[in-house]
Amino acid sequence: MNVSEAIRSRRSARSFLPKPIEEEKLFQLLEAGRLAPGARVEQDFKMVLVTDDRLKKELATAYDGRDFLSQAPVVLVMCYNNERTMLCGEPVRPIDCSIVLSFMLLQAEELGLGMCWLGAFRADEVKRILEIPEDYKVFAMVPIGYRADEGYPRERKKIEDLVLYNKWQKK
Repeated sequence: MNVSEAIRSRRSARSFLPKPIEEEKLFQLLEAGRLAPGARVEQDFKMVLVTDDRLKKELATAYDGRDFLSQAPVVLVMCYNNERTMLCGEPVRPIDCSIVLSFMLLQAEELGLGMCWLGAFRADEVKRILEIPEDYKVFAMVPIGYRADEGYPRERKKIEDLVLYNKWQKK
C-alpha cells in the first residue's frame, strides 16, 4: 500500500475485534509518530498507551460511556505541555500533535489497524484517571485495534470548493 492508497482507504474505526496488536506493529505505529515533523522538532508531547481493561472502561465514562473506546486493545492518550505560539499566531503543540496523529493514522492503515481520533471527551476526567501531571493538556484519545467492520466513507467537498490560486476570489 502506498500513501495515496492509505489516504483514500482510511476510515475512522469505532468497532474493534478482540485481537491484540502485535508488538512490532505497535512499535511501527509509534515510530511513525516519533518521526513526524513538528515545530523545531521539540516533541513536547507524551503518548500514554492504555491497555488495562479497567482503565479503558473508566476512560469510556469520560467519553460519555461510548463503549467502543474500551473495546479497543489499546487507547492512546495524546498529551502535550510547553505551550508556545508561532509567529503566525497559531499554537504550536496542538498542531504538532495533529501532525503526529496524522502520520500514525496513515501508518495504521498500512498495517491493517484501525484508529479513531477522538476529541469529544472530558479532559479533566482523563487527567484524573491516568494521573497525568497538571502541566500537561490532554489533546486526544485514540482507540487502536483491528477493525470489526470497514467503517463508512464521509462525503468530501470538491477540490475547487477548497482551493484558491494567487488571491482570494469572490464567487
